Amino acid sequence: MTRTRKSAKVAGTRHETATAVYLAQHVDDRIERRARNGAKDRGDLSGIRVHGGRLVGECKDYGGQLKPGPWLDEAELERGNDDALASFVVAKRRGIADPGAQIVLMTVRDLVAILTGVRPEEA
Repeated sequence: MTRTRKSAKVAGTRHETATAVYLAQHVDDRIERRARNGAKDRGDLSGIRVHGGRLVGECKDYGGQLKPGPWLDEAELERGNDDALASFVVAKRRGIADPGAQIVLMTVRDLVAILTGVRPEEA
């Protein structure tokens, strides 16, 4: 079946919702799918906190095509829009429905921020 814009939006919404529900069940019940923010997008997930700072979660369901560079760039832009500590991308694995089995992409800078609570300066 060919993917249409409508089917892609449905798949994306399903992935965002499943990820938000999974994180709310296992991390913090205040985590939820974020409403759209237009030009100043702040990610797909809200309510994620660590070390007193917010995290931006971006969800991607692109039918199995990984595009880490553009996705991480988008997540970083949204992190800045939200003045968040760090960002990450939850990428849907093709043929895997379990939200806990999806993959997470982030920069090492974001990993350091999540582990320590301090965002390192850019080189």
